[in-house]
Amino acid sequence: MLRLLQLELQKLLLNRTSKILIFISFVLPFTVIMLSAVKINVFGFFTLELGELGIYNFPIIWHITTFFASQFKFFFAIVVVSMIGNEYSNKTIKQNLIDGLSKKEFILSKFYTIVFFSFVATVLLTLISLLIGLYYSSYNEIGIILTETEYLVGYFLKLVAFFSFCLYLGMLAKRSAFALAFLFVDFILEWIILGLITWQANFEIAEKIQNFFPLKSMYNLIEQPFQRIAMSKFPDKENLAYDYALHWHEVGIVLFWTALFIFLSYRLLKKRDL
Repeated sequence: MLRLLQLELQKLLLNRTSKILIFISFVLPFTVIMLSAVKINVFGFFTLELGELGIYNFPIIWHITTFFASQFKFFFAIVVVSMIGNEYSNKTIKQNLIDGLSKKEFILSKFYTIVFFSFVATVLLTLISLLIGLYYSSYNEIGIILTETEYLVGYFLKLVAFFSFCLYLGMLAKRSAFALAFLFVDFILEWIILGLITWQANFEIAEKIQNFFPLKSMYNLIEQPFQRIAMSKFPDKENLAYDYALHWHEVGIVLFWTALFIFLSYRLLKKRDL
């Protein structure tokens, strides 16, 4: 595993574009989160400090930071599809196989890289969230701090699943631009299917079916926190209540898609004439 991971990291770090995108994908979300934790003077009229609003209290901070950090995953998605696109355009995929790398090892090297970067991103997010929470939170009991840290698991799985999907699309299209276009098409198709099922049946049934779709199932791991923030400020507003917890059946669906994308990527490579 370490040999395959080292091989892939060498390819990425020797590519200037990949290094820049990797840097952006790590730095940008955490910079935004850190900046949101400082005081901002709005044109001299008032000072905005989100920490004073209570959104960085434990345990809600885990929900908020994982949700917002996951919105920046598109930058590393470009790196993932570029990994495949460069292999085909530079014909290094054929050279790797000639040099003794099996097709299975080739796919695993990409998957190990995805897991590695997802893990690093999760560790960094954990440390930043912990530091901000310890500074701003009104609660410092270890039991409260550790509550809802399952969102970190959801964040990690969300990244791995999304990048595995990008890996499959990269293998399917062989070109970075086409792979990203397919990703956008899938997003549109999921909502079109939702609309068609709603038209034929009802929205409740359509939504339950949509929860099994790839992108929607990944989103379900970390639901939006806006209603939850509003609920904490207006507890009497029962109409704002919703289920924002991470459920194991949602994890199971995402793990299924992850395994399927890696398997399909391997099957494509195995059958394709290089």
